[in-house]
Amino acid sequence: MALTITAADAVEILDSRARPTLWVTLTLADGSMVETGVPAGASTGGGEAVELRDHDPQRFGGQGVLGAVAAVRGEIAELLVGRTWPSQAEVDDALCALDGTDDKHRLGANAIVGVSMAAARGFAHQAGLPLYRSLATLPLLDGVAPRIPVPHFNVVNGGAHAQNALAFQEFMIAPVGAPSIAEAVRAGAEVYAALRARLHAAGMPTGLGDEGGFAPDLTEPEDACALLVDAIESAGYRPGPDGVMLAMDPAANGFHDAQGYSVGGRRLSSSEMVDRYQGMVERFPIRLLEDGVAEDDDAGWRELTARLGGRIELVGDDNFTTNPAVIRQGIADGIANAALIKVNQIGTVTQTLEALAVCRQGGYGAFVSHRSGETPDDFIADLAVASGCGQLKTGAPARGERVAKYNRLVLISHRDPQIPYGLTR
Repeated sequence: MALTITAADAVEILDSRARPTLWVTLTLADGSMVETGVPAGASTGGGEAVELRDHDPQRFGGQGVLGAVAAVRGEIAELLVGRTWPSQAEVDDALCALDGTDDKHRLGANAIVGVSMAAARGFAHQAGLPLYRSLATLPLLDGVAPRIPVPHFNVVNGGAHAQNALAFQEFMIAPVGAPSIAEAVRAGAEVYAALRARLHAAGMPTGLGDEGGFAPDLTEPEDACALLVDAIESAGYRPGPDGVMLAMDPAANGFHDAQGYSVGGRRLSSSEMVDRYQGMVERFPIRLLEDGVAEDDDAGWRELTARLGGRIELVGDDNFTTNPAVIRQGIADGIANAALIKVNQIGTVTQTLEALAVCRQGGYGAFVSHRSGETPDDFIADLAVASGCGQLKTGAPARGERVAKYNRLVLISHRDPQIPYGLTR
């Protein structure tokens, strides 16, 4: 069903890190409004679509987005308003053509993605469908069965997400053995509470990092994994594939330089870094490792994939940046076996669906993800369901901007109980 837009607006709001972002509103021909909050990342890959920031030191330390707001109200509104748009793809193609750059830096990826996501909600409204059902009708998801994904709760933060000495950025728990999303969310919340109690008993701080996880005074990633296994057991769950497993996003760009990798005060080569991961996989119930080596360490990625690709999911984020062409090349090169999927990383809904299609065609997994700077917008929950990818990460089971996505999954499952829950790989 075609979409007619009568107005396009944006306003500068705050994300969950007290940094500016956009709230985008499109008004439709029937007078209804569809809205989207735009996420923003802290740990970013070199190939990401580029946000438009004001760089005015007198406002928000240069991070303001009034220029992106002006782009939505100005050029983008002039493009969209008063025309009837037959499809999501035509809206997104027109936005990319209007910007005219490969990385969307002229109008800003933050402006473009907000409009693209709002348009997707507009098409859903026109069709009288919930967003996940509307997305599932798009050609790039043809033949894909919706699925409620396993939530991956980031409960211990380090790296760019916390002020501690832990080099690895995210340690997650994944209730893969839960029978439903409601029970998975329950498990995540109960393990999170048990973890808080353990940290308190040990005299460690229980303040939160950017994504709602705890930021304990640890330096070794193995200690964080051991702490999580203990918390899982304390909460009454079994660590492993019939209960709760672990996942990690070291975000290796953050502790890599020309001399190698620096973890816990030790300098490691690529091969030694892979050795360390192998030892952790053998010791702990780890099912997924994201960005285990730096984005430009192709030799490290190949070795990591050769040694661990048959045992766990190896997710490329900073190296793939949700870019269909880059993911396709990674598949050809045998790098990783899955890709992280972030809508704002590539900049439009259609390009995101293309990235998901490349993963399916290449036999790679897909892992839909939030960003460290979030809003209460729950778009990615619907995207994860529609794409059938089977896994979603959007932070800890705490803080409203994180919980909004998990609660949306529970509501989708409640209202559409025939949709299965669980991993696909």
